Amino acid sequence: MARNTDSIVKQSRREGYALHPKAHKVLVKRTVGPGKSLSSRPARGASQYLVQLREKQKVKRMYGLLEKQFSNLMKEASRSKGQSGEVILKLLEQRADNVVYRSGLAATRPAARQLVNHGHFLLNGRRFDIPSLRLKAGDELTVRPHSQKTSYFTSLDETSPAPASIPEWIKTDRKKLTIKVTGQPTRDDAEPDINEQLIVEYYSR
Repeated sequence: MARNTDSIVKQSRREGYALHPKAHKVLVKRTVGPGKSLSSRPARGASQYLVQLREKQKVKRMYGLLEKQFSNLMKEASRSKGQSGEVILKLLEQRADNVVYRSGLAATRPAARQLVNHGHFLLNGRRFDIPSLRLKAGDELTVRPHSQKTSYFTSLDETSPAPASIPEWIKTDRKKLTIKVTGQPTRDDAEPDINEQLIVEYYSR
């Protein structure tokens, strides 16, 4: 499966946004993108195209998608009812790897994607390993019995501490290691510092 092999810190510096917890400290120390220096001449006001591009790239990398995947998702969102920007964020939130991340059973989206890829979960009682699979209300993820015995899950409070809050459309039982999808995400469930309208404008060119 194709994936972006650039380091998450390098991607974060390029977007000026911490895509992973370990990138926060680096961004404080290094406020310019890779290949640039603090002594470089300040750039003139960014063009609207560049602003749109950077926002698209930020969200694409935030959820771990490649360009073709993201573009296809945008096309689907534009054909759906409702505002395209809000729709694409809802579709991203419904991805299986994001649901695992939002549930608190993984500390980051890349970690959640790896757990799903390695087949550690059952979906409605059946094994699956497709991070991009879109979950719907009524779906239930359960950590496989064999996987529950691994060090990752036996020490879950250390590997992935319980988050301060979990979206209302997801119910998690950390003792039983289950995740139940009870509804659909709203715009407020996505990251607050996303300007989805810029993404819509980018693909509307």
